[in-house]
Amino acid sequence: MASSKKVITREEWEKKLIDVKIRKEDMNKLVMNFLVTEGYVDAAEKFRMESGTEHIDLATITDRMAVKKAVQCGNVEDAIEKVNDLNPEILDTNPQLFFHLQQQRLIELIRNGKVDEALEFAQEELAPRGEENQSFLEELERTVALLAFEDFANCPVGELLDISQRLKTASEVNAAILTSQSHEKVQWKYPRVVTSCLIEPDPKLPSLLKMLIWAQNQLDDKAAYPRINDLSTARLEDPAV
Repeated sequence: MASSKKVITREEWEKKLIDVKIRKEDMNKLVMNFLVTEGYVDAAEKFRMESGTEHIDLATITDRMAVKKAVQCGNVEDAIEKVNDLNPEILDTNPQLFFHLQQQRLIELIRNGKVDEALEFAQEELAPRGEENQSFLEELERTVALLAFEDFANCPVGELLDISQRLKTASEVNAAILTSQSHEKVQWKYPRVVTSCLIEPDPKLPSLLKMLIWAQNQLDDKAAYPRINDLSTARLEDPAV
């Protein structure tokens, strides 16, 4: 006969939580990491002043967000120019990112009905890269397939014209710039322990929340305990017994 779940009371659970010591400095770094990575300039500056968290060059956030916004708005040429102004090595050393930006340029040409220009651009700029890389060739073929349909809604690759495709490309560029800035800070300005928390391609907080959900799901099979069901409030709810 299977044993019943262990029941952990709110009092026991809160005592365990109190016993876990987390420095306020580390919590502040996590918050700043999220604000910097996601590009909340004003909030990052205000939080820096209130918390005394390590100084961050907020101008780099503004520049990075300008690139991200340009891609999200479909202004890919402008985005490429801005990336090169920040650091030409970002695209020089990342052929996949450069291809995806050029692919996005092709998508925007097709979106705007510039068929002849799109075909010429695909042949001159993307086809040579496809000859060198099979995955690039497959992505190029999918993108060019858009030209075979007058009604994109019925196109099997119509999702390339969704805003989500722009967001995907913008996120890839954002991550590449963050990685570049992280390397620069480590080498020239900040100790590694500080920089690794504040400037990373992906914010840490969402990953921690996913880990919390996973841990709770694992624990559900073994015990009844005060659970956090609403992440927005982080309120503990008494176990159902």
